[in-house]
Amino acid sequence: MIPIPAIDLKGGRCVRLLKGKMDRETVYGQDPVAMAKRWEAEGAKRLHVVDLDGAIKGQPVHTPTICDIVKAISVPVEVGGGIRTPSDMETYLSAGIHTVIVGTSAFLKPGFLEQAAEQFPNRFAVALDTRGNHIVVKGWQASTSEEIDPWMERLNRLPLFAIIHTDVGRDGTQQGPNTSTLRFVLEKSTCPVIASGGVGSLNDLTELRKIEAELEKPFMGIIIGRALYEQKFTLQEATRLLEAPTC
Repeated sequence: MIPIPAIDLKGGRCVRLLKGKMDRETVYGQDPVAMAKRWEAEGAKRLHVVDLDGAIKGQPVHTPTICDIVKAISVPVEVGGGIRTPSDMETYLSAGIHTVIVGTSAFLKPGFLEQAAEQFPNRFAVALDTRGNHIVVKGWQASTSEEIDPWMERLNRLPLFAIIHTDVGRDGTQQGPNTSTLRFVLEKSTCPVIASGGVGSLNDLTELRKIEAELEKPFMGIIIGRALYEQKFTLQEATRLLEAPTC
């Protein structure tokens, strides 16, 4: 498991939201490209970039900035937010993005996942975002009646790069990940799983390592935002903990 720094873009700035609420933002930087360079310099092996404005508008907004990020660094970048069509996916992938993340269209557009799988096998991840027991979409602003369990079998049949699970109610709180749901997703998934939401301390990362040990199965990574920006721990400390041999 590797730590994956998050860069969320809103109004051209680097922000973090509290529980996905667009009016509860904290600004951590004015220059997303400089932020990406910082995380790479500190040892990041992958970056998680989200176009928050795009997620709300239903189409990419920060594409030029994201392309500038990819040109400025050498580590793989995964991008989500407003990617609703195969054309959106193609635009990012052809620009050098390693992985595109889809959510809303995956759950609301019949046949979308199968089309994406045919065109872009192993180049896209599905954002399995939940609030309570239900999957949320449209930049976390809308809930659905869909629950995780029935979707796992379907997602397992697809050539996904990863499933990314975020408990929206934990995101930005630094109160710890939803370990019970993450354990369930990791156990049921035959695809790699990236955890997200709620990390506030190195102890939280230790809890995820315990899940890995219990299931004898690793997470691909853990997305970390506010805890890194507020220096609860360093990226190097997180990397050492997560990559240390299991006793």
